[in-house]
Amino acid sequence: MLQPESNNPANFNIPSDDVPAEAMHSTDANKLAPKPITIEATGLSESLLLDLVTKHIFTSGVLTKEQMVAKIGITGGILQLLLDTAKKLGWVENRQTTLDGQMRYALSHTGEIHAKLVFSRSGYLGLAPIPLKQYVPVCKQQSSRSRPITFEMLERGLKDLVLPADLLFKIGPAMNSSRPVLIYGPPGTGKSYLCRHLNLTLGDDVLIPYAIAIGNEIIQVYDPELHHRSEVDLEDNPLDLNSGHDPRWIKCQRPLRITGGELTAEMLEVQFDTHSRTYMAPLQLKANNGILLLDDLGRQRISAKQLFNRWIIPMEEHRDFLSLQSGEHFEIPFELILLFSTNLDPKELVDEAFLRRLGYKIHFDALDSELYRKIWFRVCDDLGLVCSDANYEYLIREYHIKYHKPLIPCYPRDLLGIMSDQICFMKLESVVTQSLIDSAWSIYFV
Repeated sequence: MLQPESNNPANFNIPSDDVPAEAMHSTDANKLAPKPITIEATGLSESLLLDLVTKHIFTSGVLTKEQMVAKIGITGGILQLLLDTAKKLGWVENRQTTLDGQMRYALSHTGEIHAKLVFSRSGYLGLAPIPLKQYVPVCKQQSSRSRPITFEMLERGLKDLVLPADLLFKIGPAMNSSRPVLIYGPPGTGKSYLCRHLNLTLGDDVLIPYAIAIGNEIIQVYDPELHHRSEVDLEDNPLDLNSGHDPRWIKCQRPLRITGGELTAEMLEVQFDTHSRTYMAPLQLKANNGILLLDDLGRQRISAKQLFNRWIIPMEEHRDFLSLQSGEHFEIPFELILLFSTNLDPKELVDEAFLRRLGYKIHFDALDSELYRKIWFRVCDDLGLVCSDANYEYLIREYHIKYHKPLIPCYPRDLLGIMSDQICFMKLESVVTQSLIDSAWSIYFV
């Protein structure tokens, strides 16, 4: 990455001894979400936890206490109280112990009837949920805005990208802002590519609830395709009461949720599957404490105007209002960095009033010759190709200049990729030649 010149556009003083990102972003998960040791401390009703216990035993057939602790995410002491109650109700029976002496539990006939009744109301089967009143303060404390991003953090996170130095002075303050960011410009200028790397600058982990409870209704939040568990969390022992955090929370990297043309209005609301009778969180709830990128703005199934109308309050007040199938409404934090990316003219998407609400509008354009050259030879190295200075100048002179093609960042990757495919197919030497440039250009451009 290019280093900023001494006369940087913002005329900022860049400190040389910045605090490492890891230290600035460390979160004491044990204090933020300690392991509850009583039913009351979970914030959940005994009946909800009992229902969850019976559903897990019903699904598995027979379970040990240790297995149930792992499946439900509660301590052994709480589980024992629940099992004692379930036995008094005639729902649970003891079975023969395992070879290592662990007691095994199964449902009685009455317990199976109860489990089926519970499943008919809700198909949720997972860790015990976090009640909304416990989720809200943790989410707010983990806000990325509580730990400002510095130039060094941004440069370190984007070290593998080739970017104009002045662009960092626009992106950095925008990420520290509490307002949404619009990134716009011609196709291929690296807008989406940059956005996909911005979460690397945050550099820390956050706690994501496996599910949240609204009364007795449970909404699953954790999505393994989006939420990537940290190695530290994988090593935590849920049976150890003296270390680790509440296992109902999953320690993950800050999420990066990307959605494009597939976005619909329904994806912004709590979704209920009538077949499985389960609730799933909307995309903005899943992206909380991370980054939400709406790519290709203006090409979604929901219009840009409808989208902004839906999110006027969340964007300005950092809170969103959702509802369940029953019609019950509830409020959640809207604690995320919201990015919009588009190839279209922003003024054609929405009116001036909406553009003002976006706060930061950052334009991406073609590169200068120095950066384009740097990207070209970096891609050559990545693909194992050799390109002489003379052949690079041939590309610039005979094609970019002659046909007035701007130096767009995606061209080196795409053109050299075509050449690499041809070299592999024809078993040629891994060298960029003028004939390969001619062929790749004719294939790539119409």
